This record gives sequence, structure tokens and C-alpha cells, in this order.
Amino acid sequence: MSTEKKKGQLEADISTRITQFEREHLGRGPKEVRTWIIQDMVLIRLRGVLTPAEEKLAADPDGHRLVKDVRTRLIAGSRDMLDEMIEQLTGIQVTSLHSDISLQQNERIFVITLAEDLESQLKR
Repeated sequence: MSTEKKKGQLEADISTRITQFEREHLGRGPKEVRTWIIQDMVLIRLRGVLTPAEEKLAADPDGHRLVKDVRTRLIAGSRDMLDEMIEQLTGIQVTSLHSDISLQQNERIFVITLAEDLESQLKR
């Protein structure tokens, strides 16, 4: 990654790639994605991630657990792919990736930590 890239452009690029990932590997893209680079972290918020069937299923307590478990396992199984995607975009090694999904809010949050402070390397 070139350190000449602006922070806002890299955040937009990450949002685009995470949307592509969700569409290709989870079957549906989010309605809205926002990415923030904060020092050595990348915070990604995806809204509107559930399919209509998942929304109906999540209304039931057993269905809620099932949807959350399936979505969590899908991300865990794709961890290497996500790490590689972020490393290609940033040029910095991913040290950890945390994710959670809120079925009530219909959103997913990713918190990705990097081996270096990316924000200080980027132009505003």
C-alpha cells in the first residue's frame, strides 16, 4: 500500500471489499457499510446484513441463536480470507479480528487490529 493514499479513500476501499466479501461468501451484501481507521485498528460497521428469512427466524429465541451461530461460524471459517484482504489493502499484518452481529439492530461490527499504526501513515 502506498502511504500516499488518503485515509478516506482507504476506508472507502475497505468498505467496498467487505461488501464484496459479504455478497460472495455469505450470500448477501449489507445495505450500508462504514469503515474507520483509528491508529492500529480498522472498525467496520455493516448495517442491513440479514436476509428476510434470517430476520423472521431471529424473532424466535431458538432461531435467534441459530442465526447468530451460523453467521459467527461463517466468519470464523473465512478468517484467513478476511486477514489477507485487509493485509493487501493496508500493507500491514493483521494481528486480530473480532466480530459480532446484532440481530436486533441488523448489523455486524468488525474490529481488526494491525501490527502497526496505520492511521499515522496515511494522509488526511
